[in-house]
Amino acid sequence: MEKKYLSLTFDDGPNLEGDDTMEKMLDILEKHEVKATFFLIGNKISEKNSPVIKRAFSMGCDIQNHSWSHFDMTTLSAKKIIEEYEKTDDAIMKITGKRPKFFRPPYISVNSLMFETIKTPFICAHGCRDWEENISVDERLHLMLEDENVPLEDGLMFLLHVSEKNDKTLEVVDRAIPFLKNQGFSFATVTELFEMKNIPKKNNGKLWTVVK
Repeated sequence: MEKKYLSLTFDDGPNLEGDDTMEKMLDILEKHEVKATFFLIGNKISEKNSPVIKRAFSMGCDIQNHSWSHFDMTTLSAKKIIEEYEKTDDAIMKITGKRPKFFRPPYISVNSLMFETIKTPFICAHGCRDWEENISVDERLHLMLEDENVPLEDGLMFLLHVSEKNDKTLEVVDRAIPFLKNQGFSFATVTELFEMKNIPKKNNGKLWTVVK
């Protein structure tokens, strides 16, 4: 039987000083022997939180671009869009030695100018409203795994968050991984999904949720 792959992706890292949500998520991934993809906000990257980025990278995780300031980029000029992208690109490159190949737009808000300006693929993915504090662990799990509008299928990517104090999502992921493995799925980074499907890492004017 052909293997089926999913990708866990996490926004809004690295954490500000005093918070270790991303570190705890890496502990969970390591426990389950799973690699994931982290979309980082550039202006949160600092020397103090660079170790958690280096740890994720050394585990085989993807480190990708989620803009510099998490601003709605549909309101920006081409010059500002480039600045938001390239400053984050450079900050990640400085730590990992590898340039991001994928971009997640803040709020998944896009327009034609953004697609014309940023050359890497735009990644959306299936969310479970885990950015909303009032959504419980069980509700998040249900939205992630049992959304009748988004079937669990080969190439599906999940959109989750390692924002500060997001402990509920830590539990969601710890519970979801064994469930998904029992359903016959393995896990891959976004980069690996694109490579498995022989899809060029170029912007083709679409938002990716399933890689197929």
